[in-house]
Amino acid sequence: MDFEKENSAGYLVNHMARLFAKELQHHIAPLGIVVGQFPVLLELWLKDGVTQKDLLARIDVEQATLANTLNRMERDGLIKRTKNPADARAQLIWLTEKATALRNSAYESAQNVNFQALQVLTEPERAQFMDYMRRVISGIRSS
Repeated sequence: MDFEKENSAGYLVNHMARLFAKELQHHIAPLGIVVGQFPVLLELWLKDGVTQKDLLARIDVEQATLANTLNRMERDGLIKRTKNPADARAQLIWLTEKATALRNSAYESAQNVNFQALQVLTEPERAQFMDYMRRVISGIRSS
């Protein structure tokens, strides 16, 4: 059986994701954050004071990866953890003022990367592309 990476959805999506990540890192490095922290920040900017379990359910990474990312974010002054009053075994994860202050600049960076990457598509093609990606993600999650 022959395998042609140029016709492999998995290969192409992974390649595109690496290119997006590389470009995003270039834009957010001056803010003092790295690409691996970005999904966590996006979730916490939407809803602060959540558990690690809540974050795991939203960002689709391994437990160990998230734990290491959170440790680094705490070390870098982006998050703080407090005891969960509803569950003594869990901690709540909160953004620091430093992380909250980065939100608009980080959003702008991500929007610029998205705009640059998708400018090769027409507006209807962009909408269709985004819809296709959401459908594939939903399909993978439900399988």
